[in-house]
Amino acid sequence: MTAARPAFAVRGLSKRYDLVSAIDDVSFTVATGTSVGLVGPAGAGKTTVLRILLGLVRPTTGTASVGSPGSVAGIGGGPPVGGMLSPRGLHPARSARDHLSIYAAAARVPDERVEELLESVGLAEHAATRAAALSAGQQTRVALATALLADPPLLILDDPADGLDPAERGWLQEFLRGHTRRGGTVLLSSASLAAVVPMVDNLVVMSEGSVVYQGTPAKLRRGHPDRLVVAASTPVALATVLAARGYTDAVIRQDGRLAVADASETQIQDAARAAGVRLDSVTPDPIHPDRVLASLTTPRTAAPPPAHAPYPPHPAVPARQPTPYGIPR
Repeated sequence: MTAARPAFAVRGLSKRYDLVSAIDDVSFTVATGTSVGLVGPAGAGKTTVLRILLGLVRPTTGTASVGSPGSVAGIGGGPPVGGMLSPRGLHPARSARDHLSIYAAAARVPDERVEELLESVGLAEHAATRAAALSAGQQTRVALATALLADPPLLILDDPADGLDPAERGWLQEFLRGHTRRGGTVLLSSASLAAVVPMVDNLVVMSEGSVVYQGTPAKLRRGHPDRLVVAASTPVALATVLAARGYTDAVIRQDGRLAVADASETQIQDAARAAGVRLDSVTPDPIHPDRVLASLTTPRTAAPPPAHAPYPPHPAVPARQPTPYGIPR
């Protein structure tokens, strides 16, 4: 059986602006029928990758393909791609229906598709509302409907969860999951790992223009598990008994407490009794996904201080005191 062709493929991708490198040697693939989150802090290079895939930016080196080798969105015979960038590109005085109708006419899509999409994204009751009066979530729905006008199987979405409340994020998750269940593919970016983990099958984490992690959310979670933090009379003895019982991921923290992964509170209590150790407290320490992201994307180096000042500093000039009327004395 022939392996399915990936929906998106990036190989050795780099982009430089003069002396500044936006991305460097980025490689990943997105399998057809899946959703992938491109995650990292501001400036990590996520939007640059998306814009290259959409054919809006030309890479300095490397390749970015959509659907088939050498194809980008709208170029080279690739499949239709729907793109949603940030900012959303909505005219504040234009209604949701008018916005979609204008883009539908440009894409030669029938008006019936506009009404179908307004219903699909839950905006039928707000079709006549101007963009400026729509919430952040509703504006995202309009932009998403615009990306879907030509019914593309592939979606590239720049930070679709930005500014959404939990209910809107839940709606977006279900909508995108429905798209992949029908055989579609989604590549989306985000500055928050917590926002996208429920929406995606795989993650590509970027930091300072490079990929620092690729894999499933579950695999990433296993490397950064929740822990129980234990204050014990003899933490070393407790850790020894836990290790003998198979719970080897136990770390003594700087404050002397033992941080234990995988073991339950009952299992820790049993190990403490066997070791003759007194337990003073057992405190849950759940790891928030964005803490994990921060640990992966810590800047590698800080900018070094200048070796010398090229010019002597100007002497400090005392500030003139204003009068009560704001006129300098």
